Amino acid sequence: MTGTKENPWKLKTPPGTSDYEMYRDVNKEGVEVIVCVVGKTILHYDGRCINDLHQMLKEHGDWMDLGGADEQKPAKEGTVEAWGRSESNPVGGWYGLKKGLRGRFGVYLPPLMEVLGLAEITHDAKNNKMKAL
Repeated sequence: MTGTKENPWKLKTPPGTSDYEMYRDVNKEGVEVIVCVVGKTILHYDGRCINDLHQMLKEHGDWMDLGGADEQKPAKEGTVEAWGRSESNPVGGWYGLKKGLRGRFGVYLPPLMEVLGLAEITHDAKNNKMKAL
């Protein structure tokens, strides 16, 4: 089965410039998480983000800018990144769970959504977008 720690999804950032892996796990609080391994850096996202992002994109109905940004930088309004940290999303804030490493939602989640057959993303050098399938 793909998407486990033993057999993670092997992904590339939308421009295709960096490799990383993701897999499903359960954290010590018993919450399902998506673990993202980028080199030696490990990020965690709330497991609900996949279904929630897909639903939001379906309601949006068109292409949406990804707008990836580190946690310490503001996210451009109207982007996937901004939605992934907005108080108006279903979790009421950050889907990223590790303080200091909560950003980059708009970089790492879209390729996973594409592999799962839930979204289409552009693969340009910059300013990529996604939409629900």
